[in-house]
Amino acid sequence: MKRRNTPAKTAVLNILQQAQSALSQDSIEAEVKGEMDRVTVYRVLNRFCEDGITHRILADDGKYYFALCLNCNEENHDHDHFHFRCLGCQKVECLKQQVQVILPQGYRQNAISSWVTGYCKNC
Repeated sequence: MKRRNTPAKTAVLNILQQAQSALSQDSIEAEVKGEMDRVTVYRVLNRFCEDGITHRILADDGKYYFALCLNCNEENHDHDHFHFRCLGCQKVECLKQQVQVILPQGYRQNAISSWVTGYCKNC
């Protein structure tokens, strides 16, 4: 279903496109600085996840982070990768290496999401 483009969606998408890493909802709210309320940001981010624009990452710190889906299309929408959270600057990044897990016979994989924490090259 084609969704209507709104100023809120445009603003949140611009923030995500300019980001160098995944962003928490709190950090996106801080960027919009009162242009929209918390519920609107939440709805926009959830719609982006539903539409395959972003993927939601539940971090080891209990927060959700959102990252743009790169190189994904309708035939190939793959998020089987690890994420890295820097303990110094708190930056969250999607690691590009795909992960393959060999499951017991009869099991079927849907997605992989795991965390690596440590310090980034800047910290």
